[in-house]
Amino acid sequence: MLGVFDGLQAEIADLEVTRPVGRVVEIGRGTFMVTGLPTAALGDRILADTGAGPLGGEIIRLTSAGATVLPEDDPEGLTIGARACLLGPVTIAPDSSWLGRIVDPTGQPLDGRPLMRGLQRRALVSSPPPAAIRRPLGERMATGVAVFDTLLPMVRGQRIGLFAGSGVGKSSLLARFARGLAADVVVIGLVGERGRELREFTERVLGRQGMRRSVVVTATSDQSPLMRRRCALAAMAVAEAFRDQGMHVLLLLDSVTRFAEAHREVALAAGETASLRGYPPSTAHAIMGLAERAGPGAAGAGDISAVLSVLVAGSDMEEPVADIIRGTLDGHVVLDRKIAERGRYPAIDLLRSVSRSLPHAASAEENVLISEARRSLGAYDRAEMMVQAGLYVQGSDPAVDRAIRLWPALDGFLAEDAPPGGPQASFARLQACLRA
Repeated sequence: MLGVFDGLQAEIADLEVTRPVGRVVEIGRGTFMVTGLPTAALGDRILADTGAGPLGGEIIRLTSAGATVLPEDDPEGLTIGARACLLGPVTIAPDSSWLGRIVDPTGQPLDGRPLMRGLQRRALVSSPPPAAIRRPLGERMATGVAVFDTLLPMVRGQRIGLFAGSGVGKSSLLARFARGLAADVVVIGLVGERGRELREFTERVLGRQGMRRSVVVTATSDQSPLMRRRCALAAMAVAEAFRDQGMHVLLLLDSVTRFAEAHREVALAAGETASLRGYPPSTAHAIMGLAERAGPGAAGAGDISAVLSVLVAGSDMEEPVADIIRGTLDGHVVLDRKIAERGRYPAIDLLRSVSRSLPHAASAEENVLISEARRSLGAYDRAEMMVQAGLYVQGSDPAVDRAIRLWPALDGFLAEDAPPGGPQASFARLQACLRA
């Protein structure tokens, strides 16, 4: 943790005696143009004077005529000739004193208490560790949720996608991971969430136990697309800072879809052409570049285990964002609204979910149990309509007969918290369900 004087040193080191200053020469509803900044680069931050206070923005386009700036807030009050100060690249300076705190994408505290920055500033966009020197996925982790300790195991450094519509228990499942999954630090990125839900998530859903080891980075739905896009990037940068200290970091990002939507707005404002369902071509690179930064680190560094939520309307797994990210991940979990409507949480559709850590994450005996459970659930799923309609005759198929008998126990198992004793105890419980 930073000492008092180290924190002051970081604040003083960030001060600059002079900064380049340009002038606003053109103003639109969505962007404005600044001239007189020959050293400006794409992605640099601008601070313009509106008379009522400073207006931040980011350079999204450069021409010989000047720099096009996308504002971080409503440019109401900005005038032609207003001063615009060049601040340089957007960075963040995380520190271990941030644990238990809520910050915005620029690292400013949102909980009303002062917050010192770290000694090292990090760019929001960076490259992942070189692929040739990254370690393989690590050991299986205890999650606190029985289904993820057994049928959908998670291992250190794994990246999984949580595919769900709204209102099916996605946030509650993320909070269970934050409280129960074995990690040194939890970084939570809340992209475009409703403002009233932030406090509810941190105090009621996450709770003191979850907040104690967490850093929450948030940009609410009313903020500009620039801030919402930065939120996901800043959360990843904070996770990388702890990873480089040798820690195991759990990154929970809610959601990649809102990050993609914010990126779309920024890219279109910069003049990029819309393509698939309005998403510009750069969307795929932005999503995959973000996901690739998580995962196992290089030798001597820690790992980032990531759970990235994806909003899918009507469980449409072919939706552009879902389709782009699915191939980048080490597994995907589908939450189904029909399961949630009958009151089973987490509403995981096991037959449509997969963990690519298998079969290596489980022993030979455990893999047998996993296969047996999946076969039974699959047999019941194929016959469910006939069973409910009263058309199935007992004795027609021994596999279906057994699946019908086991289904209540297996369906209940998918909603259970992990018993004390970790994954081994969860597998013992699963075996008991299969032998019922």
